[in-house]
Amino acid sequence: MARKWQRMKGVLIGAVTLCALSGPVPGAFARDSTTLADSNAQLQGTIALAQLPGEAVNTLNLIAAGGPYPYEKDGIVFGNRERLLPAHRRGYYHEYTVPTPRSRNRGARRIVCGGPLKRTDNCYYSDDHYTSFNRIVE
Repeated sequence: MARKWQRMKGVLIGAVTLCALSGPVPGAFARDSTTLADSNAQLQGTIALAQLPGEAVNTLNLIAAGGPYPYEKDGIVFGNRERLLPAHRRGYYHEYTVPTPRSRNRGARRIVCGGPLKRTDNCYYSDDHYTSFNRIVE
């Protein structure tokens, strides 16, 4: 177990370093700033890329690069059971962990992206474990 953790820690440090050095992927995010016309009040609107915590920007860079991801569950299908995001067929949305400093587990912050993998122009940020979402815009 300790050896596996050391390997995972090394991959995480390398990925975070790469993301920190490379900055955000230009042109990879939604450009419009309009609020989605969704009747559910929990989809509150939008959040600018500049307003996201640094860990979320790093996670978006990892998504655009196709990984490697620090958490085993990153990239799994997000079922949208809460029905807070626009309706799509199962498998359309994938979820990714946004690390929370000083958290002993994955924390409550997530990014959920719709569409093909590595695509970040249809992503949503939740800082309360899927209770609410904001669409990420550039």
